[in-house]
Amino acid sequence: MTEERLIIDRKTNNKFFMMIAIGVVLLIVGILFMALGGGGEHHAEGGHGEGAAAGHEVASWSKRLWVNLWFNNVYFTGISLVGVFFVAVQYVAYAGWSVLIKRIPEALGYYLPIGGIIMILVFVFGQHDIFHWTHETLYDVNHPDYDPIIAGKSGYLNFWFFLIRMIIYFALWIFFFNWLRKNSINEDLQGGTSHYHQSIRISAMFLVVFGITSSTSAWDWVLSIDTHWFSTMFGWYVFASWWVSGLAATTLAVIILKQNGYLKMVNANHLHDLGKFVFAFSIFWTYVWFSQFMLYWYANIPEEVIYFNERLGGNGGHYKWIFFTNLIINFAFPFLVLMTRDAKRQMIMLKIVTIAILIGHWLDFYMMMMPGTLRGDAGIGLIEIGTTITFLGIFLLAFTKGLTKASLVPVNHPFLEESVHHHV
Repeated sequence: MTEERLIIDRKTNNKFFMMIAIGVVLLIVGILFMALGGGGEHHAEGGHGEGAAAGHEVASWSKRLWVNLWFNNVYFTGISLVGVFFVAVQYVAYAGWSVLIKRIPEALGYYLPIGGIIMILVFVFGQHDIFHWTHETLYDVNHPDYDPIIAGKSGYLNFWFFLIRMIIYFALWIFFFNWLRKNSINEDLQGGTSHYHQSIRISAMFLVVFGITSSTSAWDWVLSIDTHWFSTMFGWYVFASWWVSGLAATTLAVIILKQNGYLKMVNANHLHDLGKFVFAFSIFWTYVWFSQFMLYWYANIPEEVIYFNERLGGNGGHYKWIFFTNLIINFAFPFLVLMTRDAKRQMIMLKIVTIAILIGHWLDFYMMMMPGTLRGDAGIGLIEIGTTITFLGIFLLAFTKGLTKASLVPVNHPFLEESVHHHV
């Protein structure tokens, strides 16, 4: 098999830099509007205990900026991590069909070091604006802000342990990503099956690490925003949202590369399988979403319903439209559109659905983080759009640079022939 090299011309790279520049300009304009009194005028509604201390202040532009940086970085880091997870799953499953598209999810992992640096910086400098539990007064018994529930969690939720965990997550993810990637490229150069068998062993180890860290990072980075609330399904919920987003990003990248004359041997059968993944795991996400929603009623624990009250009725009904839009875009739309065999084999259909899913799960993470941080002061304005476009530009630069570093076709993969003749 001949190798296929992706060449990113200067024009395309300039588009990504332009995207970052536009994002930064929108961000600055949005900050100026807020700073000069154009935003955040109305008062946030103090919710339950943890919101009461900060709840009556108007959310400042700096708070909104930190929360947006955090939320976008969690979203894009998840997509990047899922790329590595997808490759690992294919290895341990001895899958042959995915060999021709393997280099796309592999390259998603190139964002991980960038995501790690941003995550650490945002936490160190913006922690008080994102996490209520970082305020020292909550742990002082003699202080009026003392919170016995949060104080009881101080063994786990404290600055240094949180930061150490974060560094460990990224160190492990980047280590396994680099190990798998190096093996994959060496296989291209040297051939044989030894690299393939080693990749299976690396993947098996990574999946154990991923199983633990994907849940604990979800607790740390997202669940701990609503410190009083807890859910035994939350790790699964965040994983499901990340996983569908990563599958959508992979599928979309395959389609765009194919439309630009690359991945010549990828055909409707490969698209069909990617479409099935996207279809199936959109339903899986909905299953976890509904299970989490229903369990509080079924188990009769009304004190935990605060999470959904804040998103449905609380905060002046601020999030109600997003709550239902979330379900329509992430479940109803992909479910109805991708139901037929033909739809999963058509690039235009898959393209529309994957773009919708990427926007939908961005909204899903927005829903997870904004009510617990900005309460009624959140919105989707210039700050949100600017931050997202900036992150998207950075992500695309890292991803496309990763794609150019190796052949798009893994030329010496033992299952390459199987993938070329794959038929469903």
